Amino acid sequence: MNTFWLSLVPIVWLTVIVALLGIVFDTAIVLGLYGVILLGIVIYHLYTLHCLDQWLRYSDYSYSTVPDRSGLWGVVFARLARFVRRRDKERLGLNISLERLQRATSVLPEGIVILGDKDQIEWCNSSAELHLGLDLGMDVGQHVTRMVRQVRFVAYLDAGDFSKPFLLKQTRFRDMLLSIQIVPYGDSEKLLISRDITRFEKLEIMRRDFVANVSHELRTPLTVIGGFLETLLEENKISGDMEKNALRLMFDQTTRMRRLVEDLLTLSQLENAGNNLTEEKVNIVQLLQGLYQEAQSLSAGRHIISLDLASHAMLFGNQDELRSAFENLISNAVRYTPDNGVISLGWTVENGKGLFYVQDSGIGIEPNHIPRLTERFYRVDRGRSRETGGTGLGLAIVKHVLNRHQASMEVTSQPGEGSTFRIWFPGDRVLYAENIAE
Repeated sequence: MNTFWLSLVPIVWLTVIVALLGIVFDTAIVLGLYGVILLGIVIYHLYTLHCLDQWLRYSDYSYSTVPDRSGLWGVVFARLARFVRRRDKERLGLNISLERLQRATSVLPEGIVILGDKDQIEWCNSSAELHLGLDLGMDVGQHVTRMVRQVRFVAYLDAGDFSKPFLLKQTRFRDMLLSIQIVPYGDSEKLLISRDITRFEKLEIMRRDFVANVSHELRTPLTVIGGFLETLLEENKISGDMEKNALRLMFDQTTRMRRLVEDLLTLSQLENAGNNLTEEKVNIVQLLQGLYQEAQSLSAGRHIISLDLASHAMLFGNQDELRSAFENLISNAVRYTPDNGVISLGWTVENGKGLFYVQDSGIGIEPNHIPRLTERFYRVDRGRSRETGGTGLGLAIVKHVLNRHQASMEVTSQPGEGSTFRIWFPGDRVLYAENIAE
């Protein structure tokens, strides 16, 4: 039976009894008795409600403290007790799961910090305490920027762009380089993950120094060897064809090794954190006109090369680095475009951004290779790259130059139809004629 109708049964019976008593006794007495009984029922319900209110207000919501009543209230409190018991069981399961999760994360080498909706610290593991100098017992509820007092970190957190990790030099307790990654989740919570990459950074510095030193030491002997081989070829003192072919092959390979050494030195210089970018006004039109002439010489009439200068805007940057990046893209287009192919070079401004592009009708690139083009020594076709004299470092150099100029590169290509490389420069690096001081 519905609990509502069940609650009316006592009142109905009471009303029937009072009506029967009214036949025998005086009506006023019966109605007074009826009123007293109803008042008692109301007082009982109000008291029971008071008990329920006190339980909700002051108890720990445990199963053992649920009020005990009979009748309809007993049914209600029994249901409430079952609900509390089920909730206690679920809470116990959640607490066990949370404890397991905290134990698991506490032993991770990565630091884990849970940030609330206002970037306040809610929990962290021991690695985060070591990395960021936190104390879980004292710093809970504190804003994370009060604990990590670095201007660049505050700007990174305020920017809200967490697509890339943030490198944090932590010198509070020991010289440590951290990679900070923030992962938003839920409504407005965040998960801060810190990773100690000090050892990897030292290994990377050792690698760069090794490559730079070896390349520097190789450049002089290769220059000497190449010079003598070139002299022997020019003086034509070798009579046998086999000896001439061997001499020419040695000279070609020496030249290729010299280019490789030069590219390695260039790449090491670009990767060196101490190599600050020296910037100036770069006349892109004049630079591309010079590169256009070099492309014509490299092609030797085998290609149709055009230059479209739709804008005379300049760039604020490093001329030598920009020249190296543009030259690598143009020389690749010449090398990988068959004879009688078409190569288009261009410079323009679109939507306030500077755009340099190289388009060719060459062999094209499979889509699965495009994401890896800027990896050093990555080759789409090793045999063809070796034939064209490529070092495998050109696009890696381009990537580092663009990163230093806050630029980006787009590559579109279809096998057998050609490729287009577009370089976009941010608007604050584009200098128009009216903004260029004489």
